[in-house]
Amino acid sequence: MNFKIFNFHPQIAAGVQALGYITPTPVQLQSIPSILQGRDIMSLAQTGTGKTAAFVLPILQRLMQGTRGHLRALIIAPTRELAEQINETVCGLGSQTGLRSVTLYGGVAINPQIQKLRRGAEIAVACPGRLLDHIRQGTIRVSALEVLVLDEADRMFDMGFLPDVRKILKHLPAQRQTLFFSATMPSDIRRLAHDILRDPVTVQIDHTVPLTTVSHALYPVDQHLKTALLMEILHHTDTESVLVFTRTKHRAKQIARQLEKSGYRATSLQGNLSQNQRQAALDGFRSGLHKILVATDIAARGIDVSRISHVINYDIPDTVEAYTHRIGRTGRAAKTGDAFTLITREDASMVRTIESALGVKLERRTLKDFKYTAPAQKAEVARHQPQRHHKQTTARRTRPHKSTTFGTTTRTAPTTRTKKQRCSQVSHVTDSSARRSHHTRDAR
Repeated sequence: MNFKIFNFHPQIAAGVQALGYITPTPVQLQSIPSILQGRDIMSLAQTGTGKTAAFVLPILQRLMQGTRGHLRALIIAPTRELAEQINETVCGLGSQTGLRSVTLYGGVAINPQIQKLRRGAEIAVACPGRLLDHIRQGTIRVSALEVLVLDEADRMFDMGFLPDVRKILKHLPAQRQTLFFSATMPSDIRRLAHDILRDPVTVQIDHTVPLTTVSHALYPVDQHLKTALLMEILHHTDTESVLVFTRTKHRAKQIARQLEKSGYRATSLQGNLSQNQRQAALDGFRSGLHKILVATDIAARGIDVSRISHVINYDIPDTVEAYTHRIGRTGRAAKTGDAFTLITREDASMVRTIESALGVKLERRTLKDFKYTAPAQKAEVARHQPQRHHKQTTARRTRPHKSTTFGTTTRTAPTTRTKKQRCSQVSHVTDSSARRSHHTRDAR
């Protein structure tokens, strides 16, 4: 089964082929036909399931017909990074269509975005705060809007954007198609979905179960030895790209600096960075310039790098859903991946909750020769020079070296990521960003 079953316009099919899409994922198979029929969708799907293409492709198909030169599709996302990545998908899949897209988020001058809108962009990918700015200033016209997408609605709720979303909805045409995507369904999000969806088709893709291509392991350790243990794991593990999650911005920055001092090609992604710095960190991680990215949950939302071999939870997440989101960054495109979590005695309750939700007891691991009893004042980070080890002391799955296909692309593992396809016909706006507060940082 391949994407030909959807009978996309030849110019869209060319974009699908150019990006190497072969086999649709379950969320694509279940969502695309209903969206093409004009139905509203409520989709519960975790990160890494191919949901972006699931709504972008039918939107492009719809916009191939009808008049152009005005806004017809609006995609609302919680963070700048996610908005950028959605727009990259629009750009790649729509590269042959002549349809124009613009990203709208704050932190830089609004005028370049206004110019893009005036030129007649058909698709806008926006964060709530900057979108409200455009609506209030009358620089965006939504009267002819045909399709609305709310992506990662649960994250918008977590970040405090739900009131802004409701304000935006008051300005949109009542007669429209609405596509609602969320990894979880807390009560406030369920009420929002009930209010805005009309007779929706529900698509549910194991939204609380991690990808089966990911293996899990827990590393018990005292808090003061976490960084030293992280260094040892990296030193003894064969990795491609590693995403390390921390609980705070300060810790992400601190750990990235310690890794750099130890010779690792590492950088951080956290809220104190300007938009240019954030984009440089992401681009460096995608290209392989940085092998390790240390990030907080909010900053990492929207990261879509297919060749991440390991996710390491320096701090255990607060919920099962957050754990699922984090480890969903690896094990993509039918490749195997590893999720390591450093746990302390205080994390025992959360570990039990995660294991209960997953229905499996996670493996506990220790590293031979690591000094687990070192006192706090002597817990110095070993200055290892990173090197590639063919023999690993941490048990891992061996990655296949044959070509594999998944719902987004065909890849050969291990592989070197080719330069990102740029689109000449789909407009693109980038911003640098500074936010007034932690919760509104990505909304403006």
